[in-house]
Amino acid sequence: MILSYIVLGNTAVINRFIEHTHRLPVHAWSTLYCIDQFPGIRAKEITQLFPRPQNTISRAVSQLVERGLVRHQPSQTDGREKQLFTTDQGAVLLAELRAAIVERQDEMFAPLEDDERDVFFRLALKIAKGSKLLETVAMSLPETQ
Repeated sequence: MILSYIVLGNTAVINRFIEHTHRLPVHAWSTLYCIDQFPGIRAKEITQLFPRPQNTISRAVSQLVERGLVRHQPSQTDGREKQLFTTDQGAVLLAELRAAIVERQDEMFAPLEDDERDVFFRLALKIAKGSKLLETVAMSLPETQ
């Protein structure tokens, strides 16, 4: 449970900061990050990356478009589909958020020595890249038909 405590505590601090300083709830700034990482992604594809309802993602996209952080572009293969792209303003905001998050990360890991930090990040990356992060037997759900 200690890992959950660390992740949830850090997430609470980051979310509170971003909501207060940029008036962006977590689903909006995480959607912005996703669009930046996957240029041209469609809103319905974002729900596969972040387990949030489609209407939550749609509201986040609308908010980001209204604020000039994201733009729509019709798909070249299907004009009914809208691809999403980060605007220059969105990229600037993400750069600010990344800098603040890195500073927070340094703050959070300050109790660790450099070699301990290196080991921690190496192990965390190994877990993140492994197949068991999103797969489970211990918490599997019954299949629905």
